[in-house]
Parts: sequence; C-alpha cells; structure tokens
Amino acid sequence: MASMARDLLAQDSVNATLERITTAATELVDGCDVAGVLVLHDHTVETLAPTHQLVIDSDQLLQRLGEGPCFDAARTSRGERVYRIADLTAEQQRWPAYAPQARALGVGSMMGFLLFTDDEDLGALNLYSRKPGAFTEASELAGWLLASHAAVAFSSARTHAQMERAVATRHLIGEAMGILMGGHHLTEDQAFNVLRRYSQENNIKLRDVAHRVCEKGSLS
Repeated sequence: MASMARDLLAQDSVNATLERITTAATELVDGCDVAGVLVLHDHTVETLAPTHQLVIDSDQLLQRLGEGPCFDAARTSRGERVYRIADLTAEQQRWPAYAPQARALGVGSMMGFLLFTDDEDLGALNLYSRKPGAFTEASELAGWLLASHAAVAFSSARTHAQMERAVATRHLIGEAMGILMGGHHLTEDQAFNVLRRYSQENNIKLRDVAHRVCEKGSLS
C-alpha cells in the first residue's frame, strides 16, 4: 500500500493516476475483480478508468434507472463514506430496479468509497466482485486506505493539470496578442481588448479565439 501511494503521486497525468488507482484496487483488495471511478454530474454519470466493461455497463445502468449504491455513495453526505453490499440479490427492496439487472450483468457484490479531500468531492471509487459475499471487513479496510491515498493523488493530479492548462492558455493568448499588435499596430491593452470583445460577442472561449488568431494570423 505504501509503495502504491508513492507510485500514485509519480504518475504524469490525471488519466494515468486514475488508471493506477483502479488497477491497484484489483491488486490490493481481496475479492475485487474489477473497479472504476464514478463522477456524478447533474443528470449523468461519468465512468473513469474502468478496468472492465462490467464497470461501464453498471454505471450506464445506474444512469438509466436513477438508483443504486454507487449513486447513493456519490450523492451522500460525508458522514456515509463507504458502502459494502455483501449480496446484490438480497438488495431488491433498496434498489428494486437496479439490483436484479446488475446481478444479470454479473455483479455479485459491491463496495464503494467516496473520494474527497478537505476542499472538494471527487467522486466514488467502486469495486465489484462477480461472487456474492466476496468482500470482508479486511477488504473494506484495504479499500478505505486505498481510497484515502487515491483522493489525495487524484486531487493533486487534477490541480497540476489545471495549472498546466492555465499556463498553456496564457502563452497562447500572449502569442495571439503579439500577432495582433504586429499586424495592426496595436498596444498590448488594445490587442487584449480585441480578443476579449470577439470572445464575448461570439460566445467563444478566449483560449479558442487566441488559437484561431495563432492559426490564421487574424480574426477574419
């Protein structure tokens, strides 16, 4: 687990970090056959770094039916950070639509952990077994430790990616301003205002406006 934690922080992208998290779940958590990260948006779910098609199928089922343990974990307060479903066939009262259909997909038991830091909620790490009763208290502890490390690594990777995009955008805007300044004899402020005004009037992101100028040499 300690080696995995160091390995997570060494990944060079958000996707690589997430893939290492879900792969680690299948390696380190007893009973876990497949794993994935679910991010809940307003009315849709996003599946990240699934280790098997079963994860995608289960998440799509969740979205279609609007119920299930993964939904509950991603929507819940931080007071309920973990769920463990020993046998999906026994959960038809809680999830009458999801439980039988998930079992038909091949899900026997499930476990999920909220991924969060003090500053943000990141989604849920969901673990699946094809066998009922596969997850024990030891499995839950291992999953919780993994999720704790994973949340920090995921947040760090995402922050780093956001900073890289911000720097790249700043450079792109600066290059576009230079093109406008040289081609139209504008000051720095005037060139930036041209980009900003075009962005607002055409409802186009400033980064995309700058990219257009860099490609074509103008906004025409």
